[in-house]
Amino acid sequence: MPPAVSLLKRTALYSRHRSLGARLVDFHGWELPLQYEGILKEHEAVRTRAGIFDVSHMGQFEISGPGALGFLQKTNTNDVAKLSPGQALYSHLPNEKGGVVDDVIVSCLAPGRYFMVVNAATREKDLAWLSAKAAGLDARLNDRSDFYSMIALQGPAAAEIAEGDYPQAAALPRFGALETEVLGAPSLITRTGYTGEDGFEFIAPHDVAEKLWDRFLSRGAAPCGLGARDTLRLEAGLLLYGQDIDDEHTSVEAGYGWVVKPGKGDFLGRAVLERQLREGVSRRLRGVKLLEGGVPRPGCEVFLGDRAIGTFTSATYSPSLRAGLGTAYLVPPDLPAGTRVSVAVHGRRIPAEIAPTPFYRRQGAKNAKA
Repeated sequence: MPPAVSLLKRTALYSRHRSLGARLVDFHGWELPLQYEGILKEHEAVRTRAGIFDVSHMGQFEISGPGALGFLQKTNTNDVAKLSPGQALYSHLPNEKGGVVDDVIVSCLAPGRYFMVVNAATREKDLAWLSAKAAGLDARLNDRSDFYSMIALQGPAAAEIAEGDYPQAAALPRFGALETEVLGAPSLITRTGYTGEDGFEFIAPHDVAEKLWDRFLSRGAAPCGLGARDTLRLEAGLLLYGQDIDDEHTSVEAGYGWVVKPGKGDFLGRAVLERQLREGVSRRLRGVKLLEGGVPRPGCEVFLGDRAIGTFTSATYSPSLRAGLGTAYLVPPDLPAGTRVSVAVHGRRIPAEIAPTPFYRRQGAKNAKA
């Protein structure tokens, strides 16, 4: 019989993952590394030095034209107008109900030229949604996802590693964006990160991805998979689309009211979100930390006394805090930090408490809210 043919999509770095012995899994239709040496080692590498992640599965859109800014203002909760060329911000794409279509990073490359990074699982949905919203506006939406690879270099030594070949990257401010050449190819470098550490995203054509990956490895960055990426982002209080936010939960309910800027003018869902900011919400995504041993998972229920008050959307064991933790939409929404609750794990109630997020903040880190 002929060998089975994989129906999963593969990035330009697939052969590198295989050669490094990665455990590959299906992630929203992509064959991606879950881990290499192990989640705990990879997590520690990012917290103490640096790690690299293949995030080429994420979507990349270019938005340009005289109406580009107006289009982005209409379709984003955050205020894209405050971006100057070379700056980026984190934002949500809201629907008419205030729910979150996706969470994105928007970079301003030049007046009338923008670059948006979207989640892999929502790429086609986002493209269709944004295309519909662009109707009648003088804005061009170009899907560049099949052209670019994307490598995230994360950790306290990320700037040192990047500076060796790309001093202009190390000079970027937090949430900076730079169009430049990477190994001779026109590329984009941003300094955002999704691990709670300093970090860069190298968005470059596929044909230079392997050389760039190898260069970072040679400078001491550890290859890291989806497992460590999840533990790192959860410790940092960062959202995972499809679990923590979706079309039925709003930015304010997710505790991300800071990303909603009603004062910028009209945008989709503005009335709903402005009312929630003013009047409050009936449910809110909150952090919960276990006080005894146990590894919670999404779907575990949270109890206040004998009453179930929510279910974990994201949950895991935190290597940095050495405790189980997670986030859940809780009713009531505003229990004080330190309130004692319990979490049902494998049929047993484990003592826990309401915890502020982010659970982990690197020393000297500045608030990235923008």
